[in-house]
Amino acid sequence: MDGTVIEEKRSPYEVIGGAEGVRRLVDAFYDVMDSNPDYIALREMHEPDLGPTRDSLTGFFTVWLGGPREWIEKRGGFCIMSRHAKMNVTKETSRQWMDAMRDAIRQVGVEPELAEKMDNALGQLAEAMAWRGKAR
Repeated sequence: MDGTVIEEKRSPYEVIGGAEGVRRLVDAFYDVMDSNPDYIALREMHEPDLGPTRDSLTGFFTVWLGGPREWIEKRGGFCIMSRHAKMNVTKETSRQWMDAMRDAIRQVGVEPELAEKMDNALGQLAEAMAWRGKAR
């Protein structure tokens, strides 16, 4: 060996802090959404008890970020667009979702490179949901 150190690439799930980091992000997101009046239309789209929703988003993000796949295996598959179709996501609620998520990402201190990648990917998803909601 020539002494070269090969850096192991960490998954986004590891970068965010594993199960604890994902849960911290999800809790921050729902706390922001639940308490900030700027996100009232978004909050009204959700059930009064956010517990099950927190658990579901934690499971989704765990899989999405490259962590354990238990959440998806329990469901036998998952289509995020179909799951949200009945919510009639609008351009405004899509924007609120992204703004609340950005607030949460900043609040928990997600590493800048991962934060940017998450913002880009989640922004496209949020935009697609608003487009789909508009088409109905």
